[in-house]
Amino acid sequence: MVAHKFTVDLNKPLVFQVGHLGESYQEWVHQPIVSKEGPRFFDSDFWEFLTRTAWWAIPTIWLPVVCWCISMSVRMGHTLPQTALMVAFGIFLWTFVEYVLHRFLFHIETKSYWLVPSLLGSQLLGNTIHYLLHGCHHKHPMDGLRLVFPPAAAAILCIPSPFCGLYQFWNLIKFCATPSTTPALFGGGLLGYVMYDVTHYYLHHGQPTNQVPKSLKKYHLNHHFRIQNKGFGITSAFWDRVFGTLPQTKAADKAR
Repeated sequence: MVAHKFTVDLNKPLVFQVGHLGESYQEWVHQPIVSKEGPRFFDSDFWEFLTRTAWWAIPTIWLPVVCWCISMSVRMGHTLPQTALMVAFGIFLWTFVEYVLHRFLFHIETKSYWLVPSLLGSQLLGNTIHYLLHGCHHKHPMDGLRLVFPPAAAAILCIPSPFCGLYQFWNLIKFCATPSTTPALFGGGLLGYVMYDVTHYYLHHGQPTNQVPKSLKKYHLNHHFRIQNKGFGITSAFWDRVFGTLPQTKAADKAR
């Protein structure tokens, strides 16, 4: 009997289909469909609703938390210039987290339906989880309602738990910093995240006229449509330059 490759039906909810692609998933997910109309994820209207988020929800939800964290450090005796420096350093820390997550988590190669055991005995992502995390964005890069992190998932990240990234980010800063500097550093990191999500949306749907945002948009869309295994920065190309993952220009490619 000849085994037939699984074919995804784009007219049906996608999430529980993509796992069946197996090793073909990586090739499929990196062939983008340029359409502003996003696909349906789930049969359930409730779960489908939770996957769709307007960009303005991110600053609306998180900026009050940022202000509260920063004000804590001020109330603990730090001057405004000191606090501003801590916030700036927190933003810088976020740019590194942004790069690491995008390169090593969002672009991890998967081929199983759900999870596969790693060499260390822990569990790595399967196609289904990867699609929910980032694969959907590469398959439908112009889906404006799935460009930012859903508030429902963000609420889960706030729960004190060893498995919640936001809680662990707070604990990491708390371990390295003093009690009075931790809130401002964390607030800076959270502000960096807000800047990242809003910038990411703008790079896909905005029409920049100034040179800096135009270059950043070109750099990011290059990651989507030309060289998807390089160019992992969103708000800047700094860490791509540091770690050698800055993609070559088209002119440099032609010269080779």
